[in-house]
Amino acid sequence: MAVSGPTGPALSREEADRALARLGAEHEAVETSLLALQDHAGRRLLEGAELTGATRSRWEATEPLITLLWTYFDAYTAALNQARELRARRRWPTQGELADLTELLRGPCVTLPDTGAPTGPAVLSERLSLQELVARMNGWYARALDVVVTADAVWSALPARIDLLSAELARTRSLAHSVGVRPGEHPAGDDLERITRELTALRAEVISDPLSFWSGASPSSAPGGGRPDTERYDRAARALEDVRREIEAVLAVRQDAEQRLMRLRDVLSRADRTLTEARQARGEVLAKIAASVVPAVTGPPTALHEQLAAAADYRRHAQWHRLSPLLDSLERRAEDELLRARESLTAVTAPLAVRAELRGRLDAYKAKAARHGMAEDPLLVERYDAARRMLWSAPCDLLAAEQAVLRYQRATAEVLVPQQPGHADHRADHRADLRTDRRADHRGEPS
Repeated sequence: MAVSGPTGPALSREEADRALARLGAEHEAVETSLLALQDHAGRRLLEGAELTGATRSRWEATEPLITLLWTYFDAYTAALNQARELRARRRWPTQGELADLTELLRGPCVTLPDTGAPTGPAVLSERLSLQELVARMNGWYARALDVVVTADAVWSALPARIDLLSAELARTRSLAHSVGVRPGEHPAGDDLERITRELTALRAEVISDPLSFWSGASPSSAPGGGRPDTERYDRAARALEDVRREIEAVLAVRQDAEQRLMRLRDVLSRADRTLTEARQARGEVLAKIAASVVPAVTGPPTALHEQLAAAADYRRHAQWHRLSPLLDSLERRAEDELLRARESLTAVTAPLAVRAELRGRLDAYKAKAARHGMAEDPLLVERYDAARRMLWSAPCDLLAAEQAVLRYQRATAEVLVPQQPGHADHRADHRADLRTDRRADHRGEPS
């Protein structure tokens, strides 16, 4: 009959041996964990760092827990050793010994003095069972491990990346200075100074308060559930990349500035020549075409020529950061100016193009009449001459000339109609039209 006590029926020999074996394995696991925590790089860094913010407050609450864990572990070790010594007295323990062993293994056999634990009410001492002792140690260990592992994860990730970005920043700053991109003189130079200040401040904050740069679950409690918060780092990296691209653009300007300036001079020269041609054509149109509305032609783009001279001056003095945006602007505006000059020439010469089209149409219908042997028809000759006088005289009335060409076109079409009954009547009508045209010419009226 098993002896009963406050902890329940006494354990049998086999049950006591199994309990001791389980507690021994648990003791070994706890010791291994505590030693790993003691040697953890994150804990050593936290102990030696000048902490601020959330990290400081959490470490101030966590550091005493690590000390308490060793105090509790020592008590756990002492209780376990006492139970082992009791079990080792004899191979077949008596019922009294089994009852004492059961009390040690299951009862509140561990007396702990007041250790200033951060949880629970303040007491002078308390008695815990080995199971309660391990449960409390596990809770404190998890809290301590969260702080240590999280801080170490941030310190392992961010400072190294910030240092690499700072090295890239130094190279970019040196390159920027070589092309004249300096603070106060170019926006990219101001950006470099701002990025430098941000990276310096970010690194200091990461070192002193790593826990504030963690996002998500603790790495110790939920592996993969959280990560270092790199938002500020990523923002600085993107800003530096933008500056680097701008510096590369300035370098490209330095390499091909002369070719771009030559192209700009050529484009503006073509625009000037086109405007000169348009002004000359306008005078010709006003002299040769009557009653035409000819648009005015503007002068050369003096502002663009002045800016082109400024760009050449920037190149002579190696002011590449000023030359880069100016060349970009000038290239766009020069192409627009050339397009405007060409449109102006087209608009001015439109009446001449209309006259040329009418001349060509008149000669084409005359050639058609000649192929059919009708070029010497009196009516056609008369109407051709009337249209030709209008088109080859100055100033030319385009509206009257167009009507004369249309009359010649219609007469040609009628003359070339195949012989049919009533054709003689048509010829009589043609002769009557001829007499009418002659009388009109005699009066000086347009035919």
